[in-house]
Amino acid sequence: MKKIEAIIKPFKLDAVIQAIHDSGVQGATVTEAKGFGRQKGHTEHYRGAEYLVEFLPKLALEVVVEDSIAERVIEAIRRAATTGQIGDGKIFVTTVEAAIRIRTGDTGNDAL
Repeated sequence: MKKIEAIIKPFKLDAVIQAIHDSGVQGATVTEAKGFGRQKGHTEHYRGAEYLVEFLPKLALEVVVEDSIAERVIEAIRRAATTGQIGDGKIFVTTVEAAIRIRTGDTGNDAL
């Protein structure tokens, strides 16, 4: 099994969820996040004062999938999340040693 974590722009969430659903993913976890990278921050003005916004709003999407569909899901996320602009995000892939469904005790791929 693979855990796929994607950091994406918030307005891309609907497109990414639809893309992973079409790829065979049955569930996902989405967390609001803030971060920076090459995009850095930007300055904003509020009541005449200028201030630097260092952390930009992002969403962290997490899915665990069978090895057989991992590449398909990764490519679906990449295509759906891209705008071609700096700050589109990142995808991280790690190996999952075990998964257990709490309600039934199912393990491995059956727990997904």
